[in-house]
Amino acid sequence: MGNRIGIDVGGTNVKIALVNDKGSIIYSNSIPTRAEMGYEYTINNMKEAIYDLLKETKTDAKSIEGMGFGFPGQIDCKNGVVRLAPNIPGWVDVPIASIMEKEFGIPTRVDNDVRCAALGELNFGAGIGCENLICITVGTGIGSGLIINGKLVRGASNAAGEIGHIKLDISGGPLCGCGDRGCLEAFASGPSIVAMAEEYIRGGKSTKYRELANPDITPYIVSEAAKQGDPVAKRIFTIIGEYIGVGLASVVNLLNPEKIIIGGGVAAAGDILMNPIKETLVKRAMPIAGSTVQVVPAQLGNTAGVIGASLLIKS
Repeated sequence: MGNRIGIDVGGTNVKIALVNDKGSIIYSNSIPTRAEMGYEYTINNMKEAIYDLLKETKTDAKSIEGMGFGFPGQIDCKNGVVRLAPNIPGWVDVPIASIMEKEFGIPTRVDNDVRCAALGELNFGAGIGCENLICITVGTGIGSGLIINGKLVRGASNAAGEIGHIKLDISGGPLCGCGDRGCLEAFASGPSIVAMAEEYIRGGKSTKYRELANPDITPYIVSEAAKQGDPVAKRIFTIIGEYIGVGLASVVNLLNPEKIIIGGGVAAAGDILMNPIKETLVKRAMPIAGSTVQVVPAQLGNTAGVIGASLLIKS
């Protein structure tokens, strides 16, 4: 197998890497997304960055086995079209695969960014040796990639894996970004941590994270306060972990995975989040499926997206 190009497109930055068949990054670069300039501007910048990659690594485009893009949002994988990327305004029905294939002559595939991360972890990270796993990212939202019997699950309309929109409250609950109420994401994402932290302050609780805020409270600030022993911050992460654990219990009962791999910015909190997730799964998942699954942190960090995107050509 030859080298491949992986590209992870985010709302702020675009990561670009040349990846070999061992999953090692030979070359990497990052450019600003500049979504406010329109998708054509971003595409032209990505083209320039790819040309720079080929030049810097003295690589002929003809020797590249494939190129993959990971986008946050809804993707038409079959046709290589970004249908909608909510966090990158202007990316609506953009045929990115055909645009890049025409430019470089390299076979190009496109998928959701969390699915790309799942592929990366499956092949070169925490999921090595697994046939059935769930990779979730906990950050501004909660996304997931599903691997069943060694294959990436996309679903009938490429929309499988929306774990963040499992319903935890049938009577209402907090409003989610999807427009519905009671979703896991509305209870347990980064913004939920901040909202809960601010609510404790309004309730008169004296907290360490209030001292650490500079000036705003962030999930990172709350996690640092928890690690320093602040009881309010620890309680917040316990509640968040319980919510995620309840949501994952349904998924474990349905899919019976070997592993749940947890990544994303909020997951960097470590055991203060992982422990309540694990404890809740033991209590709430059915015994056979619950006793089988391991909950582990992601291993590839910020490189999971580009490594997984580089694998799309064979997925």
